[in-house]
Amino acid sequence: MSMQPRKILSRKRIALVAHDNRKAELMDWAYYNRTTLSRHQLYGTGTTGKMLEEVLDQSVTKLLSGPLGGDQQIGAMIAEERIDLLIFFWDPMAAQPHDPDIKALLRLCVVWNIPMACNRATADFLLTSPLMYEDYDARQVDYSGYLKRKM
Repeated sequence: MSMQPRKILSRKRIALVAHDNRKAELMDWAYYNRTTLSRHQLYGTGTTGKMLEEVLDQSVTKLLSGPLGGDQQIGAMIAEERIDLLIFFWDPMAAQPHDPDIKALLRLCVVWNIPMACNRATADFLLTSPLMYEDYDARQVDYSGYLKRKM
């Protein structure tokens, strides 16, 4: 498999998502990291985006609610190289009516080599990485060989 370069700029485009049972935790984490987050462009699904704007006193591009297509909107933005990082505090203990959308979103992060955090510890590690403050040359796997095998 060959690798294709993809530039992630120092001002990251960060998608923030949280299931209902994890929203309070995400808000607490975001408030704690508000100075760092203020340096980046933020996107949020539904209620999470509205809550983030209030907690951070910062503009957040709000998408649809997850069950109404917000997860898929973020997935499309990842595929279009318009999201650089995903923070998704998902609830592993509650069944979600849109579980296939969630799995697809996490899969796209792997396919497009997007850093993602699904819990507070990983989000802390991502946000404190020196790479958050500089341009980064990501290496994108070229999956075109998969398409040729199917033809």
